[in-house]
Amino acid sequence: MTGGTAIRRIIVVRSPLDRSRGTLSASGLVTPCALGRAGLSGRKREGDGATPTGRLRLISVLYRADRTPRPTTRLPAAAISPHSGWCDDPNDRLYNRPVRLPYPARHERLWREDHLYDLTVVLNYNLSPVIGDAGSAVFLHLAAADLRPTAGCIAIPRAVMIALLWRVTTRSYLDIS
Repeated sequence: MTGGTAIRRIIVVRSPLDRSRGTLSASGLVTPCALGRAGLSGRKREGDGATPTGRLRLISVLYRADRTPRPTTRLPAAAISPHSGWCDDPNDRLYNRPVRLPYPARHERLWREDHLYDLTVVLNYNLSPVIGDAGSAVFLHLAAADLRPTAGCIAIPRAVMIALLWRVTTRSYLDIS
């Protein structure tokens, strides 16, 4: 799945057999995906382990340049560094925003050893306006080989991510149910 028409809608549906797994489909592509350890929720809260349901736009791509080249995509893309983080402290003024590490409030490190954030799509969950304790750092990122659950993101195999990035735009969205 390279080149071709832009993908507008990406559907994510939870598995009826395992709440932390699902299927992602877009323009003829169908692949298993990992979801949050608590499954899906229409009332996501910070730290609950759930993936939020609804329609989430794709905003931008973060990538680890020492492990992967800049992805071919129509989304804005930026390289991360060892100082890249994302604030997940609902009491901090930069809650659910990128931060430079070290950072005094609670945060997630984007520069990881496990490769899961080597290619990461920032989704528009709880970004505008930011609502305290409604959940943060909800991304579409790379899956572990065993598709183990995420903390609330959607995770897909690397080959699928590369194929999707080729065809998505800022008008593309995930429809999660």
